[in-house]
Amino acid sequence: MADKIRVYELAKEHDMPAKEMVELLNKEFGLNIKSHMSNVAGDDLLIINEYFKEEKESSEEKPVENAKKTNSKEENMNNRKDNLDEDLDELDDLDDDQVAGKEKFGNAKKNKNQTKSRKSNANDDEGFNDNKNKKNRKKKAKKGKVGRNANQSNEDQATDSKIEIPEIINVGAFAEKIGENPNMVIGKLIQLGVMSGLNDPIEFEQAELIAMDFGKEITLEQEYSAVEEQALDLDYEDREEDLIPRAPVVSVMGHVDHGKTSILDAIRDTHVTRGEAGGITQHIGAYSVDLDGREITFLDTPGHEAFTEMRMRGAQSTDIAILVVAADDGVMPQTVEAINHAKAAEIPIVVAVNKVDKEEADPNRVKQELMEHGLVSEDWGGDTITVDVSARTGQGIDDLLEMVLLVAEMRELKANPDRDAVGLIIEAQLDKARGPVATVLVQKGTLREGDNVLTGSASGRIRAMFDSKGQPLKEAGPSTPAQILGLSDVAEAGDKIFAVNDEKTARAYAESAAEQKREERLMAKGASLEDLSDEAREGELKELNIIVKTDVKGTVDAVSQSLLKLSNEEVKVNVVAGAVGGITESDVLLAQASNAIIIGFNVRPTQGAMERAKDNSIEIRTYSVIYEAIEEVEAAITGMLDPEFVEEVLGRAEVRDTFRVPSAGTIAGVMVTSGTVPRRAKIRLLRDNVVIFDGDISSMKRFKDDAKELQNGYEGGIGLNRFNDIKVGDVMEAYEVVEKKREL
Repeated sequence: MADKIRVYELAKEHDMPAKEMVELLNKEFGLNIKSHMSNVAGDDLLIINEYFKEEKESSEEKPVENAKKTNSKEENMNNRKDNLDEDLDELDDLDDDQVAGKEKFGNAKKNKNQTKSRKSNANDDEGFNDNKNKKNRKKKAKKGKVGRNANQSNEDQATDSKIEIPEIINVGAFAEKIGENPNMVIGKLIQLGVMSGLNDPIEFEQAELIAMDFGKEITLEQEYSAVEEQALDLDYEDREEDLIPRAPVVSVMGHVDHGKTSILDAIRDTHVTRGEAGGITQHIGAYSVDLDGREITFLDTPGHEAFTEMRMRGAQSTDIAILVVAADDGVMPQTVEAINHAKAAEIPIVVAVNKVDKEEADPNRVKQELMEHGLVSEDWGGDTITVDVSARTGQGIDDLLEMVLLVAEMRELKANPDRDAVGLIIEAQLDKARGPVATVLVQKGTLREGDNVLTGSASGRIRAMFDSKGQPLKEAGPSTPAQILGLSDVAEAGDKIFAVNDEKTARAYAESAAEQKREERLMAKGASLEDLSDEAREGELKELNIIVKTDVKGTVDAVSQSLLKLSNEEVKVNVVAGAVGGITESDVLLAQASNAIIIGFNVRPTQGAMERAKDNSIEIRTYSVIYEAIEEVEAAITGMLDPEFVEEVLGRAEVRDTFRVPSAGTIAGVMVTSGTVPRRAKIRLLRDNVVIFDGDISSMKRFKDDAKELQNGYEGGIGLNRFNDIKVGDVMEAYEVVEKKREL
């Protein structure tokens, strides 16, 4: 026996679930065990082993005692049988009328009990359905009434005297809502100095004052989009007794070419990688793997972007994340991004250190680099499970799966299979031969061929279902991925899918969602320092999320610490992510999901990131001095931000060649790739999206002539003021600072 052992290993030795072992050690032995990854050692381990030894011995003695008890039971049964025979003989001697009377009485009693039981069950079912319907109508009810019975719901309804009204309502409708005479309501309005007729609108603030005069309490009616209404009406919380264990859903994430798909290939023994260009995953796939009767569902995503887009729509698709890191390459920028996205989703991470079979592999270096990002390996006293694997040789794959199942066991994942199905769209596309095709991950209930389904603005009847191997499928339970045919339109990845009773219902919901969903997408809005400053001034700002990108690692830590110190009693500052390098589309996605602003130091966003940020109103602020950022964020928190000048990017040009001119220095031959580059503009020279130079243009030529401006798609020559370190591949960003009046 080892001197030290982890709790989950101890549980395995004694054939016991890890969660039960944690509870036993805390309850019986008074140990402060925090998780299944904690260690037990020394005298504690000796006492625990002694305890289990005694338990085993006592369980071995019990069969002998049970055998004795069985013998004595048999004797008692024989005696009872003899007595019963005597009683039956006596019963035969009774008068026929007495026997008939007894039978009649017995049947009546039996019928009465059955009726009572049926009534009881009916009441229970009625209470549950009543509760479910009420809960589905409003979000407020959904949060507050889960698990209550019908009586409690009725009591709540009786005590809850709040009346919901819209923000603007006419006098007649308001009087009807609060159950008062319209003339009396008009009289109250006159007292407030408001002259309104029966059909004139009144605002919520006025309605609230009048309702108080009548002793009524009103609240603002909550409005939901058509997509939200689908979830409110068609989804509900299941009763605890209906839930059964389900398979975990696992996402595999990591840097490109670190072996994500190769690991899945080794697990499910198929060759996905060979069929894809360059070995890079180009689609989202979902696969179920059977391990000795225990199933795991894997989501093979092309990266954390898709994972985050789903979470951004409120869809928590994953239970556990496997982070793949190559042992010969270490932690890379996309690895850091994957860590940040998994942490933002608040899901446990299991690290798979891949390619350990290579000579240059160094797993310890990987663990050291992971520590810098808050993932401390269990070997080094942390709580992050780290497994050395090789997708090529198959080494450690079984250990990785065992660790995933262990984490799943600790999370106690459950679902109800006996209800209308609710699932998640993992991917969707238009197939020329089969029409709209969607890959669905069932989360609750059971999805069957022939079911009428609804997802966002698409609806239809499932004509066919296929499993991850392309085989026909009749039904799919919780945590099961399935490909379905029969939708009216291509669904959106991340949307929920619901099974409904009839086609008419599905179509009605879909038509209602079609227009609203388009508007919702257009109105998606991010955060800006100006908005946050307004919220702070009005006392509404509670939390400020920030993503930090810098040119060097030391600056990331310095900036993050400085920003965190700005937190006060009213506003908490969170640094959602901090990393080295330019601002990418992935950063904008994370900002959109976290409602964060992006702050950059000596770095710039890519063209794609700028466009995505503009489309989604995500603010990107770049600085060259730390103090400027600290001052602006501090001003925003106190509600005193007053941005007098804002920066406007005019265009970008790529350096295609360089020329050395004796009198003018290095001249860059450029191609304008977006916008325009005016002669008057300021110029930033970017190398890998890191700022190398920030200053003025010394000269601009179009062929041999001086030029005032270079248009998009045109070539020209640009010289920078007192700067000659220009290289092919650099990007010039033209910008100007303009004055902007603050809107009050």
